[in-house]
Amino acid sequence: MRIDRAARRTLVPPRLASFDEALAAIKAEDAVSDLRLVDLDQPTLVPNATGMRPVDRVAASLIFWLGGGVQPANRGKTGMFDDAAPLWRFKQRLGATEDPEASRQAISGLYLLEVFPALALPSLDPAFDGRLRGARYNPARRKTFTLAGWQAVIAALRRQAVETGVEGLSAWADDLAGIAAPRKADQDGLDAVLCALIGLHWHLAPRDASIMIDDREAGYMVAPASLDVRQRLVAAAAACGVSTDVDWNPMGNAKTAQLANKG
Repeated sequence: MRIDRAARRTLVPPRLASFDEALAAIKAEDAVSDLRLVDLDQPTLVPNATGMRPVDRVAASLIFWLGGGVQPANRGKTGMFDDAAPLWRFKQRLGATEDPEASRQAISGLYLLEVFPALALPSLDPAFDGRLRGARYNPARRKTFTLAGWQAVIAALRRQAVETGVEGLSAWADDLAGIAAPRKADQDGLDAVLCALIGLHWHLAPRDASIMIDDREAGYMVAPASLDVRQRLVAAAAACGVSTDVDWNPMGNAKTAQLANKG
């Protein structure tokens, strides 16, 4: 999603891409945007050899309540998070600053954020905020996918188009809704747009409308947060011993801050 100098917001339709193609597309945006936020639906920090990251456990508490699941991220997953995984080469070549709080105030530069569409949906649309009310919209999971869930997420996108004023978003959602038998590639595009919406929300909405779980050392996620979602995540984070709001200093160390004191 682009914001021009007249503050007009426009959707650039998503397309399937390899890591190399994604790098080229991000580089090309440098010609039209002083500030670039890359919102990645994938763990960006995975220091743990086994099990789940603390942030994954916190997210899982909400996702399980909604009726979904969270895949554990650890270095033992060969091809995904081991030392030779393509993700780390992508990050190295990207060369982005991984500091979500700084990105909110920045007017230029390249920033990377880890986001998770399933975690964001109940805050973006209250229709998904409830016990077992999570969207079943992944066509690759035939046992759980429902066309009603697919259409519900698209309807949420249409509402976001109105609320955010992103030109082209509603029309793109209408085209997606017309697909009779969605494929995984269609869902990837849908998630890509949700990631962009999360980044837009993080950058432009009041700080207390979002939450950042954990820190830059153990792994983190940025997400919109309604009052109900925030309360559930804060409670889960307390049980896991995880910070739900972090103020990063230039050395990369984390310290917890009172939510009420955040601007």
